[in-house]
Amino acid sequence: MTDEFDIPVFKKAYDFYKMFYMFRTTVPKQDKYTIYLKSENLIIEIIEGILSASYKQKFEKISVLERTSLNLNVLRVFIRLMKEIQALDNKKYSALEEIIDEIGRMLGGWIRSLNPRQV
Repeated sequence: MTDEFDIPVFKKAYDFYKMFYMFRTTVPKQDKYTIYLKSENLIIEIIEGILSASYKQKFEKISVLERTSLNLNVLRVFIRLMKEIQALDNKKYSALEEIIDEIGRMLGGWIRSLNPRQV
């Protein structure tokens, strides 16, 4: 059995959720139950995807990780949109975007390690 916290990308996504959750009180009410909630659900799906992939056989992991990576890219767009509609300030946006980039690099590395033919 794998300890989730032994997986660096899981730990990073877990900590990302905690940071995102702390911003909940600063998000305008009109955005809290729309784009913020959708973004929060995507983060939870990303965490679930990472955890699910950690328990799968090598040949099953790639599809789960690719779907998780797609969810991360959608989240990236939503976070950018939240900044543009001023639901997030620039400082919070930068902090979140930096972690999203790091999670993306980690997921990409994991996917490449499973499929060495991919460039």
